[in-house]
Amino acid sequence: MKIVLFGATGMIGSRIARELERRGRDVVAATRSTGVDATDPVSVAAAVPGADAVVSAISARGVEYTLADVGRSLVQGLRRAGVRRLLVVGGAASLEVAPGLRLIDTPDFKEEWKAEALQGIEALELYRGVDDLDWTFVSPAAFIHPGERTGRYRLGGDHLLVDENGNSEISAEDYAIAIADLIEQDTHARERVGVGW
Repeated sequence: MKIVLFGATGMIGSRIARELERRGRDVVAATRSTGVDATDPVSVAAAVPGADAVVSAISARGVEYTLADVGRSLVQGLRRAGVRRLLVVGGAASLEVAPGLRLIDTPDFKEEWKAEALQGIEALELYRGVDDLDWTFVSPAAFIHPGERTGRYRLGGDHLLVDENGNSEISAEDYAIAIADLIEQDTHARERVGVGW
């Protein structure tokens, strides 16, 4: 199984790469340093031929493009290359904490997180309008961090996953396991899923 991974050098992307490699998957890193421009559909199309799945772990921090720009480019590039499966590392901000109340709309959501969070929300809406690719938008728990690979996680839908104490957390290592499982099981096409402990 060949997986093309955009954003392979980041905190989450590097752990996804490690998890897939651990399972014997052929992981191809598509990064600026390898000459791939994720905002250019032609560049994306040239990077993904023959891929069984493409994963985008691209962050919008400190860059001039938006996650929706990347999303449009990925969708167009995958269409050109004839690749159907796309998994996107999303954010938690658009997950509901109560009916009709998103995490981003709660009083405790920090102002400095909002610009990036809004980009993630815009990107999710873009993907929700795509009906010819098998995309999955994977939102982590509210707190995702480097940590232990426990091998456990739960999948949810549009609601923020919390534990029995009300905490919403996942290690990047266990999030990577969820991504790898979603690829291998080929499930949740054209859906957003949440991942948490």
